[in-house]
Amino acid sequence: MRGEKAGPETALEITELSHAFGARTALDSVSLSVPAGAFTALLGLNGAGKTTLFSLVTRLHRSRSGSIRVLGHDLRRAPGAALAALGVVFQARTLDPELSLRQNLIYHATLHGIGFAAARRRAEGLLEQAGLGARGNDKARTLSGGQMRRLEIARALLHRPRLLLLDEPTVGLDLAARQSLLSEVRRLVAEEGVGVLWATHLIEEVGPGDRVVVLHRGRVLARDTREGLVAGQGAADLAAAFRRLVGLSETAEAPP
Repeated sequence: MRGEKAGPETALEITELSHAFGARTALDSVSLSVPAGAFTALLGLNGAGKTTLFSLVTRLHRSRSGSIRVLGHDLRRAPGAALAALGVVFQARTLDPELSLRQNLIYHATLHGIGFAAARRRAEGLLEQAGLGARGNDKARTLSGGQMRRLEIARALLHRPRLLLLDEPTVGLDLAARQSLLSEVRRLVAEEGVGVLWATHLIEEVGPGDRVVVLHRGRVLARDTREGLVAGQGAADLAAAFRRLVGLSETAEAPP
């Protein structure tokens, strides 16, 4: 496993993070980093611990060992500053279906202390950027699954975070919607310098040059680029490398 040295341009740095639910260990000494302006895929089977990790970074659960730093801010000592630099899209839908698209965004902005006039301006700009500018007055329940995800990303960007976490964001989406969502997130990385941690069990969502962290049964098994991980395992492709890392047989079906 190749180590990663965090520096001033590190959007997220997790060091020796462990967590348990009763007697069940969910995360075991997890260390990883996400550079600013880079796309990092957190790759693991269902149950690997990806959602638990996100819950700790967003303080839905309190970490008891290890450390989490967001843009240099220690989450335990300076939670306000850390969370202010963070945007998140959870796997479960969290929009209010009976509010309009614009209302969903403005309400979220006020929770971050953004005044109404500024919140409305940012909401309008982000709706346009998401391709939803003409739908601002429509209720969220009228959106397709892909449109809902784009709205959730717009909402996560309202307070201009430098780190974006997405937990299995393409679950339930068709191929076209998945590709559109990936393209938009990669644009944020390339054009706006946002650091992204994209949690997925879908190998096909990992692109050339992407950084990859393989999480399995609560432990990090590898950290590398996609190409480095494949070469390090002496595998033909990422699917084969992943199977070797997690101990699946060569004939077992890896994630798509």
